[in-house]
Amino acid sequence: MKTFSTRIAVRDYELDSQGIVNNANYLHYLELARHEFCQQAGYSFAQMAADGLDPVVRRAELDYIAPLRMGDVMEVELTMSRRGAKFLFNQAIFRAADHSPVLRAVITIACLEGGRISRGDRLAEKFADYLTDSEQ
Repeated sequence: MKTFSTRIAVRDYELDSQGIVNNANYLHYLELARHEFCQQAGYSFAQMAADGLDPVVRRAELDYIAPLRMGDVMEVELTMSRRGAKFLFNQAIFRAADHSPVLRAVITIACLEGGRISRGDRLAEKFADYLTDSEQ
């Protein structure tokens, strides 16, 4: 299974009154990493839309471990697997300076084709090199 990784710097407007990253921003970081992954894997969200494929978040499970603060740079890692018609992105955020864990998440994606739910077989074909063999 291939692991994708990208780095993101915390921006000042993402902090809450406690001086830590607001919890809602972690969803943005995870989404940004998925978009960059798709782009680098050769099948961007723009291309998916043009092909009539719309991967949508069905479920988001986040476990917050430690906060990020101003000046932190994070590393967001992800792997992709498939369980039936669902695609699972196992994602983790680490503080880049010491690789300490910040967050772990499982984002479940469903695929719409032409506005209707599908098994996502066309999407699975595009990402076959990234899906775990046992779940293809």
